[in-house]
Amino acid sequence: MTVSPTATPWQHRRVHVNGLHLHCVEAGAGPLVLLLHGFPEFWYSWHHQLPALAAAGFRALAPDLRGYNESDKPAGVANYRMGPLLSDVAGLIRESDERRAIVVGHDWGGAIAWKFAMLHPEMVERLIVVNAPHPAAFARELGSPGQLARSAYGLFFQLPWLPERVIAAGDFALLERMLRREPVRPGAFSPEDVRLYKQALARPGALTAALNYYRAVARYPGELRKGLRPILAPTLLIWGERDRYLGIRLTEGLQRWVPNLRLARLPGVSHWAQNDNPEQVNRLMLDFLRA
Repeated sequence: MTVSPTATPWQHRRVHVNGLHLHCVEAGAGPLVLLLHGFPEFWYSWHHQLPALAAAGFRALAPDLRGYNESDKPAGVANYRMGPLLSDVAGLIRESDERRAIVVGHDWGGAIAWKFAMLHPEMVERLIVVNAPHPAAFARELGSPGQLARSAYGLFFQLPWLPERVIAAGDFALLERMLRREPVRPGAFSPEDVRLYKQALARPGALTAALNYYRAVARYPGELRKGLRPILAPTLLIWGERDRYLGIRLTEGLQRWVPNLRLARLPGVSHWAQNDNPEQVNRLMLDFLRA
């Protein structure tokens, strides 16, 4: 069942971080769990996880990342480099009156979470990543024909204005087709879910800001790929094996970089794992956090 984004059990608030106002949704009380969404999502990507975490005794905080939905949208590609994104995460933890958090990320949020756990280990209690490759694995596999083909859309996103036109065409027909067809579970995204995703991406400046994440990593590749170091925090990597964009080999060879890693591969689950099989993802997350 889809929960209305304006109803309980969560609260909406705006947090001032790094000169920006970030819109956040919060549920529950207890240890802080920071939930970072990916492209082309917003906080609602975690609407199945927010109430489950709150019921289990956690304080779940799901922001709209900078540029998305109701958060501020600074102009220019440089504002979407990894450095400012990591500063946002640190600011969200501090503004929550916490020194550490359990950091969870999917897709682009997962890329941010990997890097944040490397560079700010003192602020990460545990790390959970859902269908987002460790940067070392992504750099290794990107040269393979299979992964290069899967990632070709990222090259298209480097063009000026044209990706915006194509994605927004026909009332975001590409977005609707992606959300309706890619998940393995029928109805993983309801018509109301699709409407909310369209509405978030149609806000002025939101689509360009979302694409600027890809443009920034191409213009400033060192921020993602350099300075890699082992992640000390206990880490859970959840991976839907039916991911159209990220090959399963990206889950291999991580022992050097993530010595305390638990890998959960989900057959018959797509890139949108937390929506495609929310019950299984919630169970894996809570079992890991209670261990």
